[in-house]
Amino acid sequence: MAWGNVVLTEDLNDVQPCLADEAYEADIPALGIAESTSLALFSAVASRGSQAMKGKTANEGFEGIVGASRSLRQVLDLVRTVAPTDSTALIEGETGTGKELIARAIHNISPRSGYPFVRLNCAAIPFDLLESELFGHEKGAFTGAFAQKIGRFEMADKGTLFLDEIGDIPLPLQPKLLRVLQEQEFERLGSGRTHRINVRVIAATHRDLAEMVKRNEFRSDLYYRLNVFPVMLPPLRERRQDIGLLVAHFVEMFGRKMGKRITCIPNETLSALIAYPWPGNVRELQNLIERAVILSNNGVLRNPLPTLDKNAVTNPLPVSDKNPLTVTPSQGTFNDSTRALILQALREAGWVIGGSDGAAARLGLARTTLISKMKKLGISRPVRRSDMTRLPCTPVGSAMAATNM
Repeated sequence: MAWGNVVLTEDLNDVQPCLADEAYEADIPALGIAESTSLALFSAVASRGSQAMKGKTANEGFEGIVGASRSLRQVLDLVRTVAPTDSTALIEGETGTGKELIARAIHNISPRSGYPFVRLNCAAIPFDLLESELFGHEKGAFTGAFAQKIGRFEMADKGTLFLDEIGDIPLPLQPKLLRVLQEQEFERLGSGRTHRINVRVIAATHRDLAEMVKRNEFRSDLYYRLNVFPVMLPPLRERRQDIGLLVAHFVEMFGRKMGKRITCIPNETLSALIAYPWPGNVRELQNLIERAVILSNNGVLRNPLPTLDKNAVTNPLPVSDKNPLTVTPSQGTFNDSTRALILQALREAGWVIGGSDGAAARLGLARTTLISKMKKLGISRPVRRSDMTRLPCTPVGSAMAATNM
């Protein structure tokens, strides 16, 4: 028997593997690859999934942060290091990687945790209002200022101010922000009175501030003041081993919200989600799982991805005249491109590896070489739709016992 699916237990507290009724063809390394993916994934989920499914997440003390990859653990180690200090932290990373969650984590385990955590998205506020949002204004300071307004710095006094998308702060406003960071004092618009505050600032951006400094689009002195303790968040494509935990977490979350009971995550769906490059990172995964839960019926999570190569180029690169393949461009790593190419070859060959019409021949590789690459990249044959209707979900006790065999 080969591992075929990943399943949520009846109380939705764990992710369990289903056992397929049939082994795949001898040509497909179902057992070896499944053991290197499904079992490895299950062992991580089994040990951490219970906490995640109960809303405590897989990382105790870090609310909402789910994952067990080395790169994520390194980030959380940095969070634990900087949190007890009052130093400014600069969180960098692509859109959707969870920068606000990390900022909240820094605040929550800091001595300021009992005081306000105030956030401001600098890209969402028009320039003529941003200064007022940050520092406040007095009544009559400008047209439309009918009453006194308290700014975000005052709101966050003794606590933490999170400035998201700091790279979008206009140049004319940057000197005033620098002064607050250095002197911990400011004046409201329309007032000459100086207010002193005690605020810890955490900034975040998806932009390259160092390059912006070189182009004179961001003040160098403000950049150096913000970049006291940088924290770089890895994109989701660099922490694929966390995708299973994240999928289970979001399935439980949206299932509970929508009153749906998802009991089975097919291996076909999980493999597709793990192989996808995730340009929108965790936010994109969350949104797609929400869609999948909405569309799911009979307790089976549907695959929300239309295809793995939906961004294929219009001018395909032929691998051979007999069996042309197209290469999907990706902003991901070399492994992402290799995975996409192998998956495409396997699909076009009907998941047959050997033989003159198999995927190995299409790729110009030896059969054993292709099998080795598939194991390395965690590629396994998806469950066939014809088998889905007769593939029972193993009871919790049986599945747990099977993992110890």
